[in-house]
Amino acid sequence: MTDENQTSGLRDRLQSSSEEALGRLVQDVLQNPAVTSALGHVFEARERASQAQEAAMGALNLPSAGDLSRLTRRVRSVGQRLEGIEDALDRLDDRLDTPSTGSLEERLAAIESAVSKLAPAAEATGVKKPAAKKTAAKKPAAKKSAA
Repeated sequence: MTDENQTSGLRDRLQSSSEEALGRLVQDVLQNPAVTSALGHVFEARERASQAQEAAMGALNLPSAGDLSRLTRRVRSVGQRLEGIEDALDRLDDRLDTPSTGSLEERLAAIESAVSKLAPAAEATGVKKPAAKKTAAKKPAAKKSAA
């Protein structure tokens, strides 16, 4: 086991020293003004190339990557809204399929009963009962025939 411990210790020391050396090398490279200047120029050139590409795509009436990205986000947003609407419609459909207080006819009968009970109280207070509207069925007009 002592051989394994020595090998493991040696490996750990080599690893830590190599990590330190690599860290110093990277730090020295990044502190070099020529390297930082070159990196700055590379990023500026990349930005100019991207702008030129977008201008060329616009001149050809083709969508750029940014346009496609915005369109993708909008389509996802519309899709999420549509899913929300579908969920709301499903809940509404479920509520309509399972009426909680009985059928529509039963509910209307209960309303008519309540109104008929309230009518005498309304008459006692002096409120006149509205006259029932009669709807006359329209008779079809007789066609005049040309003689």
